[in-house]
Amino acid sequence: MGVSWKGSISFGLIYIPISLYVATSEESIGFNMLHKECNNRIKYKKVCEFCDQEIKSGDIVKGYNYEGDKYIVFDENDFERLKSPKDKSINITQFVDLSEIDTVFYDKAYYVVPDGGERAFELLKQAMKETNKVGIAKVVFGTKENLVAIRMSGDKLLLNTLYFVNEIRSVQMPYIKVDVGKAEVDLAKQLITNMTSHFKPEGFHDEYRERLKSAIEQKIHGEEITIPVEKPDNNIINLMEALQQSIANSNQPRV
Repeated sequence: MGVSWKGSISFGLIYIPISLYVATSEESIGFNMLHKECNNRIKYKKVCEFCDQEIKSGDIVKGYNYEGDKYIVFDENDFERLKSPKDKSINITQFVDLSEIDTVFYDKAYYVVPDGGERAFELLKQAMKETNKVGIAKVVFGTKENLVAIRMSGDKLLLNTLYFVNEIRSVQMPYIKVDVGKAEVDLAKQLITNMTSHFKPEGFHDEYRERLKSAIEQKIHGEEITIPVEKPDNNIINLMEALQQSIANSNQPRV
């Protein structure tokens, strides 16, 4: 696993050189785009319409469209000159309670690994774990400034990039006034209690991906795709009846 970023974390006058490693990766089955008539791959070329020729990656620069068809060009040196020394380090400016950060703000996750200063690194980890606090900082990755949260996850230190407030989309929710009876609320609470258990991520896996892999094998061997038969849902219209039946089902032993 390659290093995603090298720099430092600081809080107060404590300085810790670190590296970041991507903590997650998506597992998906890739499909290519084919021409329907001959089943050959569709290829996408980078073409300059003005010069009417295909362009290599090394001949492409970044341009900002500021008016009509006018652009100003930025190269990597321009972006680097914009960065101040603090942009190249993760300077924790405050600590907050973990519960204060709504999960909608979380984006990518990285493991934080020390490149020296191990004693200071362990000090930060232990202090954060015992206070249950999260460090908030800003840092520039590439050409984007990121708001980040440094937090403990088990015995590891994680960095999460966070969305800025202006990046969180709001949805206009319709005003709904519904009276819910106490008996219904009590049954819903009982159902939640019955369904409550410890979160064990290893107990979940991508079932659709497994079915897709099986379908690919069937197609390769010229077989028809078999469709799993599912038990039909009970058509219960009454909310109270649905709650009562759900509680009865939740009391049954889980397979």
